[in-house]
Amino acid sequence: MTEPTEPMPTSLRNTLLSVRDLLATVGPFVLLALALLVPAYYVLDPTPPKKVVLATGVDQGAYAEFGQRYKALLKTYGIEVELRSTQGAAENLALLRDPASGVDLAFVQGGADDTAAAAGSDEEPSHLVSLGSLFFEPVWLFYREDSAQRLLKSGTLSSLAQLAGWKLNIGAPGSGVPNLMKKLLEANRMDPKQITLLEQSQTPAVMALLGSESDALVFASAPESLMVQMLLQTPGIKLFDFAQAEAYSRRFPFMSPVLLPRGVVDLAGDMPSQDVRLVAPTATLVARESTHPALIQLFVQAAQQVHGGAGWFQRKGEFPTALNTERPLAKEAQRFYQSGVPLLQRYLPFWFANLIDRMWPVLVTIVAVLLPLSRMLPPLYEFRIRSRVFRWYEQLRELEKAKSLRPVSELVKELDAIEARVALVVVPLSYADELYSLRSHIAMVRAKLQKPSRSLPLHSPRTDEPSASKIFTHFQK
Repeated sequence: MTEPTEPMPTSLRNTLLSVRDLLATVGPFVLLALALLVPAYYVLDPTPPKKVVLATGVDQGAYAEFGQRYKALLKTYGIEVELRSTQGAAENLALLRDPASGVDLAFVQGGADDTAAAAGSDEEPSHLVSLGSLFFEPVWLFYREDSAQRLLKSGTLSSLAQLAGWKLNIGAPGSGVPNLMKKLLEANRMDPKQITLLEQSQTPAVMALLGSESDALVFASAPESLMVQMLLQTPGIKLFDFAQAEAYSRRFPFMSPVLLPRGVVDLAGDMPSQDVRLVAPTATLVARESTHPALIQLFVQAAQQVHGGAGWFQRKGEFPTALNTERPLAKEAQRFYQSGVPLLQRYLPFWFANLIDRMWPVLVTIVAVLLPLSRMLPPLYEFRIRSRVFRWYEQLRELEKAKSLRPVSELVKELDAIEARVALVVVPLSYADELYSLRSHIAMVRAKLQKPSRSLPLHSPRTDEPSASKIFTHFQK
């Protein structure tokens, strides 16, 4: 036998009914707001994808090292960065231009592009944008001291024009160095046929240099590269001093003259033993124009943490920068270089700040549309509540009119049914006076229905009333 359920408390029931009325009134308004907001959300797409592909470079190179730092930083925002190993900048550009590659961003060395775009032509594909310059990427030309003594009759290589007859490793075709080195040799009026050009990736090229299979190798990399660190401290291997570094920077706008200070590698060992002049293209971070704006914001902010410190060739705060970029600067990157981290991101979680930042124009528009409509909500709510009371007055009026046409007992039964149903009506306390007024009017109608009708007596002529003949005689006189 089931136990009877306890009735719901009256206060709780009244509260639930009031909430229901409020929801029924506000509901259409909320649905209209959602109908405007949801399409705008999908059009603007404020939430960035959870995975992004970054093309780096060869293993153990500077690009690969920086890629790991970006991966760790973006992981804190819930973004997975897939690192794509490549031969270098030229391959990275090819991947960015290929929609089927899946690469979203890549490190690109200045001057690595062999197209007309590298010279500032308008033929640069419009779907590539720059996130700014990240660091100097010096051209490291390491050569064997015994090769210089054998080929030059001296132990020092002082000009690129002296490379005739050398075995020079310029890196794998996918890297940016082959294109860059060919431009430098051309500027020195060197025919590439005068040099035995080898095209090996970085690690085999270093092994070939150390094993006397080549006389020199050249690659462009940040000093953080493990290969750079090792070769700078290897006996018998010397670093070429670009004595004409300033002239190279004037001939090639994407290059800058930089100085490797004496002792910066090893102060105790005084390595290098003198200042070494170098030329350095600027490494940039390039993205597809279709890359999500929020991702661009995150990568630019990560670039400030990764590359913003002091280094061998820059002071603290010099990088990243909007200068020396060969491609148009992304809007989000430009805003970052002008204003820093967006204001909302300084106080709110990234996902929420990004949502507001991306959606606020739409939110303002929706508010402008819905604000006038919101003024209709109080009258609609009031009408909904008062209609529970006013709809009974029509039935009361019909009963009152039917008093002379229908039996009183039947009318009283209908009035009892109305009163029973009105007893179940619930309204907020602010409208209780109207409900009690309805109940009093029901009682008034009941009293009127139960009041017996008075039958008027037949009218008998008064004895003192003049007869019709007397009235006629009076008017004759």
